[in-house]
This record gives sequence, structure tokens and C-alpha cells, in this order.
Amino acid sequence: MTNTFRIEDNALSHVGKVRSQNEDSHFTDPEAGVWLVADGMGGHTNGKLASEALAAAVGAVRVPDALDAACTVVANAIHSANTAIFGHAQEAGVQMGSTVVALVVRGDEFAVLWAGDSRAYLHRDGQLIQLTRDHTQVQEMVDRGLLDPADVEDHPMKHVLSRAVGVQDTLEIDAIRDQLQTRDLFLLCSDGLYGVVGEAEIARIVTERGIAAGEDLIEASLAGGAPDNITVALVSVTEPTLLVLNGASS
Repeated sequence: MTNTFRIEDNALSHVGKVRSQNEDSHFTDPEAGVWLVADGMGGHTNGKLASEALAAAVGAVRVPDALDAACTVVANAIHSANTAIFGHAQEAGVQMGSTVVALVVRGDEFAVLWAGDSRAYLHRDGQLIQLTRDHTQVQEMVDRGLLDPADVEDHPMKHVLSRAVGVQDTLEIDAIRDQLQTRDLFLLCSDGLYGVVGEAEIARIVTERGIAAGEDLIEASLAGGAPDNITVALVSVTEPTLLVLNGASS
């Protein structure tokens, strides 16, 4: 797979200060142009199994060069994981599932696919832009005009998901696509980051640290109490380096 831009990435995960185990998973493959963060739920290792199944499913597929085809393959892998997780939960008589957010980069384009409340942000021209829309009950209430956005943070159901991988036999995946620009920086994260660290602080850290912001983002969540697992994956886009040899560029 050949990209128009030079791609760098940096992914980190931390159990946080309250949970006994890390149920988040992530997958990064800059050569394939695919990155993923998954936040498992279910406890007693069930959430960990669900998020790991998602990461493994996406990591096992060969992703085509064309963006549309690549997104189809990644989405199909997520659907396969949904079937497997749901089937296991039904057989075992347990509740388990996972959020997912995936970034696919091809040439001068990108796409983001997601289900749940793990987020993708784009840092561009000094602005932090949320690319995903949370699949939560409170977000649906906001969308319908039943809840003021200012009241979301204190709402008792703000973490209740309206969609996730593995909780039903079918899954709807949302997706967006757009053009890449030089110096774009993507941040994929679980709610263990943005649920503790405000977007203004996330933007400040990413602006100052760039691709190296991962440790500082996790430290900011830890400083805020880190009640949940924290996972961040950063992907930077820069112009490729051109070497000039004997008057010719290569």
C-alpha cells in the first residue's frame, strides 16, 4: 500500500487508577494504513475478550489499496467480530461487547468507522475537531432536542451506549471520509481520556506535543483520577521527504 503522505503513529494504553485490568485494546499497522481502538465492556475478562477479538479480526484481514474497498474489508471484519462476540455471549450466558473506532488512510484520503463512544479527533490548523458522534443514549436525546448539550456531562446516563459491537446479532457502523492535508494529526481514544480530560486540554497537549502527545494525554487522565482504562492512538500526516540526487528528485 502506497500513501501520498508520510505517516507516523504512536499508541499507548494504561489501566488507569481504579480498574483491576485493562479491557481496552488497540491495533496499529501504518504499512496497511489502519488503526483501531476498542473499549471492551462486561467485566470478569469478558470486556477484554471482546476488544481483543475486534483488534484481532481487523488485524487478520488483508486491506485493499482503494479506500472504498479498504473500508468494506474493515467493516466486514468488525461485523464478523460482532457475530463472534454476540454468539459467545449467548452461549456463555454473559453480557459483553466493545466500542470500536478505526482510521483508514489511503493516498490523500482517509475514512473513520465507529460504533459506540470511542472517539476520533482531527487536529488541523490548530483546531481539534471531533470526527465521530457518540452512540450513547444522552447523545440521542441531544440530537432529538430533548437534552441541552450543556447538561450531558452531569447526566446519570451519559455512559450508557446505544450501540456497540457484540451486544446484538446485527450491527450498524457509522463512517465518514475526507481529504488529508499536510500536518493533519489524528487521535483515536477511549472514553478514559476525554471523559476525564477536557477537549481544550487535549487540544493544548496535542498542539504542543504532536505525535509524542500520548504519554502526556495519559498523564493528564491519571492526574484527573483515571477511573477508567485509557487508550490513545496518534497518527500524523506529513509531506514525504524528497531526496535530490544528480539534479533529479526521487
